[in-house]
Amino acid sequence: MKKLSLLLCMLAASTAGADTYPRQPGVDAIHYVFRVAVTDGSNEITGEASVDLRIASDGVREIFLDLTSAANDKGMTVASVTSAGRSVAFTHAQNRLRLPLADDLRTGQRVVYTISYRGVPADGLRLSPNVHGERTVFSENWPNHARDWLPMIDHPYDKATGELIVTAPAHYQVVSNGLLVEEMDLGDGRRRTHWKQSVPIASWLYAVGIARFAVHHAGTAAGVPLQSWVFPQDRDKGFALFEETSRQAMSFFTERIGPYSYEKLANVEAAGLNGATEHATAIFYGERGVTNGRGPVVHEIAHQWWGNSVTERDWDDVWLSEGFATYFTMLFTEHVHGRDAFVGSLQGSRQTVRDVELKLPDTPVIHRNLGDMSRVLNQLVYQKAGWFLHMLRGLVGTDVFWNGVREYYRRYRNGSASTDDFRGVMEEASGKELGWFFQQWLHRSGIPKIDGRWRYDATRKQIEVELTQWHAGEPYRLPIEIGIGAKPGELPRVERIDLSSQKATFQFPGDAVPASVTLDPNTWLLFEGELTRIH
Repeated sequence: MKKLSLLLCMLAASTAGADTYPRQPGVDAIHYVFRVAVTDGSNEITGEASVDLRIASDGVREIFLDLTSAANDKGMTVASVTSAGRSVAFTHAQNRLRLPLADDLRTGQRVVYTISYRGVPADGLRLSPNVHGERTVFSENWPNHARDWLPMIDHPYDKATGELIVTAPAHYQVVSNGLLVEEMDLGDGRRRTHWKQSVPIASWLYAVGIARFAVHHAGTAAGVPLQSWVFPQDRDKGFALFEETSRQAMSFFTERIGPYSYEKLANVEAAGLNGATEHATAIFYGERGVTNGRGPVVHEIAHQWWGNSVTERDWDDVWLSEGFATYFTMLFTEHVHGRDAFVGSLQGSRQTVRDVELKLPDTPVIHRNLGDMSRVLNQLVYQKAGWFLHMLRGLVGTDVFWNGVREYYRRYRNGSASTDDFRGVMEEASGKELGWFFQQWLHRSGIPKIDGRWRYDATRKQIEVELTQWHAGEPYRLPIEIGIGAKPGELPRVERIDLSSQKATFQFPGDAVPASVTLDPNTWLLFEGELTRIH
């Protein structure tokens, strides 16, 4: 009965957790070609998009693409839509471009629409000066702003290959996803640059940067072409920030997880961006960080595996991207800088989770039916989700954890996955039923609070540890380590217990009063509390 109740609980949580974007199960986006022109004299862009769709089921009579409607002098105006050389009737309202499908289209057949449009992007594509006062153009599609300048299915559930063909003044260079196909000076002061992304990616991962760059082709990293694109004024700092760390991270993740999925890795300095964004093959870093020689290089490269190649199917599962990138950055820290640095990262992260839990009460890692896209990210989907992966590793063992991670990547590489997909792989790898573990750490808000007391019984020669869970709600099921230090400075003896009730007492043998008794000496548990001695 317990297993059945847990299964029903997990299914209910999964059903309630679907984000509110309307899926189109009868249509599958295959390939996009975006032709975009920009000028120095205006923030208006002109565009032509060819959208190649496969019909996934019979009876589909209409599809829609996301494209922001014109309002208040911003947004896109569609001039025409054609298919197979013929004009297509369309409606464009409330940020949706609706297109009819021919009655005779059947499952497996393809249709290509060509859409001509123009306008000033309301968001998603920023035409503005960089920190050095030079005009630039940079996209920022996260999480659903591709629609502000590109007509497409703007949700991670439907990934597609694509091309960006950009016409811009010839004094600019253009960087985008995939491999460079062609650069051509048009003889009128403009240059056309063609990039092609041959591996399917989600909409927010499409990117373009148009600026005056210093470009360094830095050989290969794990066999993948490595590039740096930075503003000329930041050339030395940018190249130093990006290149050696990228080589180390690419080697580590390739060896530990699996092959890199894409055609190149370019680290790009971007104007107007805070932090960084993990676009496939072309990571954008905020310019103010680069000018100071700082940027989250390892985190963004980890995203090329987690979030980019294996993409969350649903925005409620964004932890599959951010939590993975956070924890795998810590694993890289352990690999390069050692155990102490790794533990320091975990302890700092644990404090962050404690602080955020106070600001965001009743907020689980997995969103509850996310409708407001401004709330996609919070520190819990980074830090608490990273801790979840660390605790999962502690529960199943390091070797099993890595075997499961590699299989998860192999199975869902260049596709989309859900939390349940990941749980299924880890259950197969470990031979354990993990529904309870996923439920209490991902669907439940808060963290365990433990009041611990210990005393030494000289008569029985034993150490007695009393633990009480004093948080609100049901007790957690907690595998916990207790460290017993015989003498100051010595490594403690580690005892492992399972705490699943509100209050429990545990006894351990001891020939003398220990110098110390500690909870979680090896930093495996996300909790708040400590052990104190009583006499």
